[in-house]
Amino acid sequence: MVWLQLAVVLFFLILGCSYGSVGLGIFGALGTAVLVFGFHLPIAAPPIDVMLMILAVVTAAGTMEAAGGLEYLVHLAERALRKNPKYITFMAPIVTWVFTFFAGTGHVAYSVLPVIAEVARETKIRPERPLSVAVIASQFAITGSPISAAMVTMVGLTAAAGMSIGKLMLITAPSTFLACMVAAFAMSFYGKELEQDPEYLRRLEAGLVPPIVPVSQRAAYKADPKAIYSVIIFLVAAVVVVALGKSEWRPSWTVDGKTTILEMQYVVQLVMMAAAAGIVLLGKPDLEKVVKGKVFSAGATALVAIFGISMMGDTWFKANEALLKASLGGWVKVAPWLFAVALFGFSALVNSQGATVKALMPIGISFGIPAPFLAAMMPAVNGYWFTPDYGPIIAAVQFDQTGTTKIGKWVFNHSFMVPGIITIVLSVVFGFIFQAIFW
Repeated sequence: MVWLQLAVVLFFLILGCSYGSVGLGIFGALGTAVLVFGFHLPIAAPPIDVMLMILAVVTAAGTMEAAGGLEYLVHLAERALRKNPKYITFMAPIVTWVFTFFAGTGHVAYSVLPVIAEVARETKIRPERPLSVAVIASQFAITGSPISAAMVTMVGLTAAAGMSIGKLMLITAPSTFLACMVAAFAMSFYGKELEQDPEYLRRLEAGLVPPIVPVSQRAAYKADPKAIYSVIIFLVAAVVVVALGKSEWRPSWTVDGKTTILEMQYVVQLVMMAAAAGIVLLGKPDLEKVVKGKVFSAGATALVAIFGISMMGDTWFKANEALLKASLGGWVKVAPWLFAVALFGFSALVNSQGATVKALMPIGISFGIPAPFLAAMMPAVNGYWFTPDYGPIIAAVQFDQTGTTKIGKWVFNHSFMVPGIITIVLSVVFGFIFQAIFW
């Protein structure tokens, strides 16, 4: 019956994947219903605290976007990229990593991808080089950002083991950033030079590559003070969340001789909603635009996916926990890094770091893997790039008018495979190094 139940879980997981992230949540919930009504398994509660943390974060980020904050950040990124065009292969992933780190979602990369492609072509650098590693960096920064769905979920799961957002960031943020920089170095030698690339030359001869628009002819951007206020408020809120990771800095109260410290999930919820309120008051965004923006949409999608996937996975695992521990726990204890392979495979299938963390990290905890090891392996949840069907990947291919960034004839030989492999392997390696240093 255990394997039949697992077959049900996998069936609805694959079915949900075919419909995207929202489909994961919908069919995950349906799979839960089959397990509960069909197999009479006790239902696992949905992760309400995690979902509320995610909702608070995307509300704050969404108000910043509606106030023009993201547009202002894109302006700053464009200035940085154009100021150092020769180093575009390194500057591009730095920009997208920083964007995601502060916004909590990789979807903000859409705004700078066309700038990266244009600057690379202006400098006669093969656009595939900076574009591919920039997309990879925009995803790996999610497992370093203090306000991403994956990070707040991870902290909620490992807080009992002494993990805080600050400690988690000390392991995941530098490991992902350094791995992205190594990937950028490798990609700086990748492929033929632009002016020697046959596809680019073919497009150039056919008149398919539009002329470069001089900077002097582009519309000038004028920063709105309200947009700047929104960015400042949001960044201050992110810093406050990290700072309050130290339990002694949080409010506490004593009732009947028992002292209780404000839990971290409430810190995230209250601080980020307060930030949203501050942005509304000073940035004065159109609140109707908040729920229509890219950031809020991405966050809402993550909520739906986590809701269905976590209930289905938790329901099956908790009902069969003893058997799974007996059969698989020994392998994981002998070689904990095998768990990173599972994280990668699951994330490549579901295309959601947050859903992967919520579905698999409780299993790692139950197997007795130490929290620092789980933190070191957390970057392995960035498996989006393995199959080239994710939004930023498709967008990067479309923005590269030279044709150097592509999805190969055999699907898996795409432009993002090399930087993806380098980054995911080195992120975990660096993660184990940093956990040994900081934990």
